[in-house]
Amino acid sequence: MLVSYRWLQSYVDIGNVSAEELAEKITRSGIEVETVENLNKGISGVVIGHVLECEQHPNADKLNVCKVDIGEGEPVQIICGAPNVAKGQKVAVAKVGAVLPGNFKIKKAKLRGEASHGMICSLQELGVEQKLVPKEYAEGIFVFADDVTVGSDALDELNLNDQVLELGLTPNRADCLSMIGVAQEVAAILDTTVKKPEVMITPANEKASDYISVSIEAKEDNPYYGAMVIKNIKVGPSPRWLVNCLVAAGIRPINNIVDITNYVLIEYGQPLHAFDYDRFGSKEVLVRRAKKDEEIVTLDDEKRTLSENHLVITNGTVPMAAAGVMGGAESEVQNDTTTVLLEAAYFNGQTIRRASKDLGLRSESSARFEKGIARNRVYEAAQRAASLMAELAGGEVLEGIVEAGEREAALQTVSITAQRINGVLGTEISAETIGDIFRRLGFDYTVDNETFTVTIPSRRPDITIEEDLIEEVARLFGYDHIPTTLPIGESIPGLLSDYQKKRRTIRRYLEGAGVYQALTYSLTTPEKNQYFDVKGSYKAIALSMPMSEERSTLRTSLVPHLLDVISYNHNRQLDDLAIFETASVFLTQEDTLTTLPKEVEHLAGAFTGVWQSQPWQQEKKVVDFFVVKGLLEGLFELLGISDKITYVQSKKDNLHPGRSAVVMLNEKEVGFIGQVHPILQKELDINETYVFELALEKLLGIEENEVRYEKLPRFPSVSRDIALVLNAEVSAGDVKEVLTKAGGELLKEVKLFDVYEGEHLESGKKSLAFSLRYFDPERTLTEEEVVKTHNHVLQQAEEKLGAVLRG
Repeated sequence: MLVSYRWLQSYVDIGNVSAEELAEKITRSGIEVETVENLNKGISGVVIGHVLECEQHPNADKLNVCKVDIGEGEPVQIICGAPNVAKGQKVAVAKVGAVLPGNFKIKKAKLRGEASHGMICSLQELGVEQKLVPKEYAEGIFVFADDVTVGSDALDELNLNDQVLELGLTPNRADCLSMIGVAQEVAAILDTTVKKPEVMITPANEKASDYISVSIEAKEDNPYYGAMVIKNIKVGPSPRWLVNCLVAAGIRPINNIVDITNYVLIEYGQPLHAFDYDRFGSKEVLVRRAKKDEEIVTLDDEKRTLSENHLVITNGTVPMAAAGVMGGAESEVQNDTTTVLLEAAYFNGQTIRRASKDLGLRSESSARFEKGIARNRVYEAAQRAASLMAELAGGEVLEGIVEAGEREAALQTVSITAQRINGVLGTEISAETIGDIFRRLGFDYTVDNETFTVTIPSRRPDITIEEDLIEEVARLFGYDHIPTTLPIGESIPGLLSDYQKKRRTIRRYLEGAGVYQALTYSLTTPEKNQYFDVKGSYKAIALSMPMSEERSTLRTSLVPHLLDVISYNHNRQLDDLAIFETASVFLTQEDTLTTLPKEVEHLAGAFTGVWQSQPWQQEKKVVDFFVVKGLLEGLFELLGISDKITYVQSKKDNLHPGRSAVVMLNEKEVGFIGQVHPILQKELDINETYVFELALEKLLGIEENEVRYEKLPRFPSVSRDIALVLNAEVSAGDVKEVLTKAGGELLKEVKLFDVYEGEHLESGKKSLAFSLRYFDPERTLTEEEVVKTHNHVLQQAEEKLGAVLRG
């Protein structure tokens, strides 16, 4: 909807609110103003001139030498090439120094030897779109009426100093598809009143009912139809003010009769149609459904075939208009028209929408009928159009309006309490303020114990339930004034749960470490399903109707498909790869397929090739078991559960027997880590690859340790290195655990830095070298304290592990 700022001021007192400020207020109240266009387009220095003389250019056939009075004393000479320029015309003149759209500046010039001091302008040269220029001025300059003042600002006369607000209306706000509707919205925002136009009709001695009758067959499609008759009209150009309003609204002027119907369409939002009464063909208007394959030639001179779903206005026999969409060419108002049959009707929106779509015709009228018009304003709009035809075309309005159907529909009421409004909005708006908002909106209401019973005007058919009234109160109260509150509940939209936060943390951690996320299928083959699973005791779930053998079974592990990714890239010479996936596996221990499997989220990864590379130093770090284990240890530390995690050496199917381990959480298995068994690597034709898989829900379901901060040590620490000879089957993790417990509070750090098995040790023995660091953050340790604690550590290692200090 295009809204002229100057036109709007004729209905509502805007005061000193600028167009931009008004646009902001309208937008904040719930209707978006998409643009505010200045029709001036940077024009200056254009005045109204009077062509005193117009003669043929001596050196050019298509140019004229004009003497033009521009209100500055002596007339100026202007060379003009317009075919319609003539002596005596009042025209738009761009003086020397004037600026036209596109920053085009007018200068003194010579055209074929004759001086030209300015430019006589067409509407297009003043920035008016070609489609909005009246046909008589489409190929030449624009000519004003004789009553304009020479030397005055041409832009004011052409309304080019106006601003146009473009409203982006939603389907429910059809009431603002009219200037009066927009004025009522602005009046509510600014808390002022609307000034509706006065309708003055002096009826002729004759009655309209003597000239026409109206009957409706399709009453559901056409609940009301009214017809008025205006005699002795004179078809001609519309006055400048009317043309300016239509151009600002994006409608091309045609003639005074058609322009009046379009003007009232924009003013009231009520589509009207003017028939040439003498060409209508009868004294009867019959509204009915079209017959199958019935034809009509519409105003665009196109022959259109109708169907039984379309509504037509007929003269009792043949269609004269496609109801609510477009009139027929046969009864079109023409220059010799003297009597007008004016239609004002209310049509069903669905019927009009169907016809508009089927016929490929979408007009300003059909758009309004589709969205819904104010039925109780139909008669008022007809009276307004008839009065304008009498005023601007010299017509005589015959007495009365010939009608069929009910002119007005009963108004609906909606009841709501102030408590309900405040409960939904989270506000404390008083009943008095709510009542004042309804008053500003023009809603009649009664109040009984803070219960408002609101009568909905016909212009607002979108208001049917309590929530609609709550929205009206909210937008007029001001969305900016509604307090910001956080939603309360178990499930809050947009808020991540603790589990989701942790899962996101894991993904960011792995991505930050250079591991790429993969997405694989949930369906696999029975053979691949046997490669890996967390416990090795789950049943494979086969689909009853698989699309292919490759996608026939629900997966119980993520690793097989990650190995497929490794293989796919290896076949394309991409051998350095680190990938992970968080997704669901499907686990069940039931033998029957009637029991649905449990869907559990897992985290898995696969690594192969070079982990880190330093080309300048010619250094490469190839991925191994400890790279992957270190990555997981960093993850567990990030989650705050590192002290609850242990690794136990294991022999799992399809994992290297000496380079694999089970991951334990609080002594319970939650996953595995290891190298893919060389036999499986060869079968898959991939390089040395390391994988891990963890039961993600178990990891994230554990409450993390409370973060505690310690002071930086102010006192020196004492380090001792020891090498212990133990049985080969004793794991380094068990040794570290014993040493840590034995060291008590003074032993702060235990690190393994060497493992040795060889000819200098007995068969079945190995040497583990540890670095132990002792310190007390509050004081400097004495040598006696360190020796005492260190000896106790060695004693516990000997007693519990059979360790011997290596000489």
